[in-house]
Amino acid sequence: MFCNLPANFTMENIYQAPVLYTACNSTGEFCTVTSKGKTFEFSNTKNTSTVNRTAMNDYAGFYLGLSGFIVGLPTIPELGQDVSHVVCFDLACSNCYHDNGVTKRLVLQEGGNATCSTCHRTYNLNNVGIISKGEGGKPLYRYRVNLIGNTLIIANR
Repeated sequence: MFCNLPANFTMENIYQAPVLYTACNSTGEFCTVTSKGKTFEFSNTKNTSTVNRTAMNDYAGFYLGLSGFIVGLPTIPELGQDVSHVVCFDLACSNCYHDNGVTKRLVLQEGGNATCSTCHRTYNLNNVGIISKGEGGKPLYRYRVNLIGNTLIIANR
């Protein structure tokens, strides 16, 4: 269910990034997490929030999977759960990476989907990252994630 790729990211006070805060607290909302220069960038289909990396981020190190993360709160609770919990997927298409060893960044879409412009698969983020359109294959790579108060922790080590 969870991949074994390296992932290590902690964001305290997620309200500093309104796009991330909304994705973690509103069902059906998702955002991407990437690093650009000395900042982290959080984007959904309409807005972007940028937060400066801290010395602690640089000291502890961070790994954003293959291409970054997709974080959000699904509308569908997982099997055996009564409520949804925050999920985290890799921003890279798992099938392009598995089949060809290349990282192709997904495009976030309205309605809780992400699409690969190379293989044309669409993944349903509200339903554990399974393929909802296109040729069959693997679901999205998924990482362990915890939201504790206003601190988001993504860790696969």
